[in-house]
Amino acid sequence: MAAGEPGDLGSYYFRFLPQKTFQSLSTQETTSRLRQWSMLGRIRAQAFGFDQVFQPYRKDDFFMAFFKDPNVIPNLKLLSDSGQWITLGTEVKKIEALNVPCTQLSMSFFKRLYNEDIVRDSGHIVKCLDSFCDPFLISDELRKVLLVEDSEKYEIFSQPDREEFLFCLFKHLCLGGALCQYEDVLNPYLETTKLIYKDLVRILLVCATLQQRVTNRHFLTLLWILSSVMFMFYTTVMVWGKCLNSILSDDLYLLFFLFTNFFYLNTDL
Repeated sequence: MAAGEPGDLGSYYFRFLPQKTFQSLSTQETTSRLRQWSMLGRIRAQAFGFDQVFQPYRKDDFFMAFFKDPNVIPNLKLLSDSGQWITLGTEVKKIEALNVPCTQLSMSFFKRLYNEDIVRDSGHIVKCLDSFCDPFLISDELRKVLLVEDSEKYEIFSQPDREEFLFCLFKHLCLGGALCQYEDVLNPYLETTKLIYKDLVRILLVCATLQQRVTNRHFLTLLWILSSVMFMFYTTVMVWGKCLNSILSDDLYLLFFLFTNFFYLNTDL
């Protein structure tokens, strides 16, 4: 098969989009925070395009076709155990795709942290006696509610809440890397979570001009569509979306957000 030709699985054709940038990961403030949280250089986003309609019930075929595509194998970046970014470089034998909801549209989702005295009104995170939840040191109530299932306030976030991409991203930033310097206040975590979330989960604007004669005016209807189908596999979160207005875009796109040491390995190589 020539490079770039569709594979046998669903006849999907994928292409790498290196020109697609993610400003949320490159601003001075974000890079400074990621450095403090021991995550700088260990978090990356990539975009790939594809040419067929995505059918959720065929997600396993879709992902297998993706990992076998000759345009993907040399371009998809993964973080090795040694901390180096490497390409996939091998054939994937098995995949497992999990649906990750992204239905939350407001940061008020985290207001309960204030209501439950995990964070003070001033924004300072309430401290607690040190304990360990391997490999994390827990020295405040925020990390306790994120990690300790038998803690008193763990259930303020239900299991469906914890499966939301917004929560997963927030948790990942709060826990940070191996040498994380934790924040004393909540706001940096919330700001960075919001910035990255908005950058990855696009709200697509679709415009339609209605040719109606009402007082000799044309009306512009604005429809906001949230791309809410996401899949988690390997150390990857995928977001897909399509702009319904062909004037704006004809392409379906994939956004890959690669985490480190957070999602379990669900792919056999």
